[in-house]
Amino acid sequence: MMNLAAIVQTLRRSLLHIESKLLPPAGFDRQLVPALAVTGPSLLPPTHEQPQGLLDSIMWMAAPKKRRTIEVNRTRRRSETKLLKLQTNIVPCPECGHLKQKHVLCGFCYAKVCRETAEIRTKIKEMEGGPLRAASVETVVFYDGETPNEQDKDKRIVELPRKRPSWFSR
Repeated sequence: MMNLAAIVQTLRRSLLHIESKLLPPAGFDRQLVPALAVTGPSLLPPTHEQPQGLLDSIMWMAAPKKRRTIEVNRTRRRSETKLLKLQTNIVPCPECGHLKQKHVLCGFCYAKVCRETAEIRTKIKEMEGGPLRAASVETVVFYDGETPNEQDKDKRIVELPRKRPSWFSR
């Protein structure tokens, strides 16, 4: 099967051949007769390289035919699906009483735990002189009035001089 360019090329050659055979017997000079005009660039591949312009490399996108009115835009933006939903999973924290979502740690209590943990870490750092000298044993934290027992003999003991928080179980 021949491609389109080959078919057009064959047609062009045959028309030139017919033109060269018919014009001289009729008494016409070949150069004075107007040539057959065909819109070739759309059918034939380009013979010379055309410089690419800026707009040739752009992939054109679809554009709206009509402008959307303000009413249509506001209706779309404020649709029922985009409104805030009523939260039914908010409960008070059993420890501190602040509001929180169910199954989520209370932010206020989490901040307290972070402060307590940071204080324990600084105490460990003071005891051992840096993070690279840490012992590879379990750490036990004791507060005021607590004493170690037999099970805590081989563990690292951190003592803090205040009462144990109610949420920090032993």
